[in-house]
Amino acid sequence: MYRVGIPRSLAYFFYLPLWKTFITELGHEVIESPPTSRAILDRGVKEAVNDACIPIKLYHGHAAYLAERCDLLFCPRLVSVRKHGDFGSETFCPKFLGLPDMVRLALNPLPPLIDVRIDLKQPRTGLWDAACEVGQKLGHGQAEIKRALRLAQAAQQSFRNLCQRGVLVPDALEAVLNGKKVSPKATPGHDLTIAVVGYPYVIYDPYINAGLFKILQEEGVNIVTQDMLTDQILNWQARELPKTLFWYFSNRAVYGGLHFMKKGRVDGMIHVTAFACGPDSMVDRLLEIEVRRRSSMPYLAIAVDEHTGEAGVRTRVEAFLDMLRYQRKGK
Repeated sequence: MYRVGIPRSLAYFFYLPLWKTFITELGHEVIESPPTSRAILDRGVKEAVNDACIPIKLYHGHAAYLAERCDLLFCPRLVSVRKHGDFGSETFCPKFLGLPDMVRLALNPLPPLIDVRIDLKQPRTGLWDAACEVGQKLGHGQAEIKRALRLAQAAQQSFRNLCQRGVLVPDALEAVLNGKKVSPKATPGHDLTIAVVGYPYVIYDPYINAGLFKILQEEGVNIVTQDMLTDQILNWQARELPKTLFWYFSNRAVYGGLHFMKKGRVDGMIHVTAFACGPDSMVDRLLEIEVRRRSSMPYLAIAVDEHTGEAGVRTRVEAFLDMLRYQRKGK
């Protein structure tokens, strides 16, 4: 039995149910790094290249934590998870494509990596090929791999179903993987609904987002995110743009933002963007242009990096909410 480490960053917040269930069902132990802390972030800043964005620095910190605690480190090379219909090619940003190489060169000591290439533009064979490569590295045959993959896909679908019912991603992960009972966060007594859009590894990490969700919940706000929408709803928004972006998570954030701009039940939008992320800077500018062009919805952009503190984010968010409530009271 192997101990397989999965860093709590990047694809963790979107594909953990699939890969944790798959590896566990094959009979191996999955070790997750703990929630982000100052120590993990400082270690990542030390190990990563200077001009890396905060998510990459954070991933290095989580990988370094696991390096001495696991036999294998799960670090896939994410290329693409879908063929984006008539809207052109779509891939992950370069930090996902080169992640195994960056980690391998930066960290020492480092256990062997499971650096499987995941390219699902061919949906019938792509995931099966990736699962076979991972399963064979762990010493299993096709029959065991097929059974584990079936259960893993069911867990991933359960996770997506919970999100689409209005459950926030961290709570949905707890429900699917640990059996925690959850319910949608929307509360009838709350007077505001705020859409939070951005990359999942930024908006759902409570340390990097400086406790944004906690602040909003303390202020009596209902929270919606792009991950509560079905792929069909998201992809429909692509028809309203002259050209889509190249990056998967970028498109999800933009499509989610476009959808919320047209929903009367959403009072304002917050985009959490990672400082020094090139694709994210384009997402932020595009959302700002579109919200001005399509609606009168108030829009707030919050850029985060390793120096972001809760006090600054809290001040901006509270001022944003006060403005919304003052505007509603005036009307």
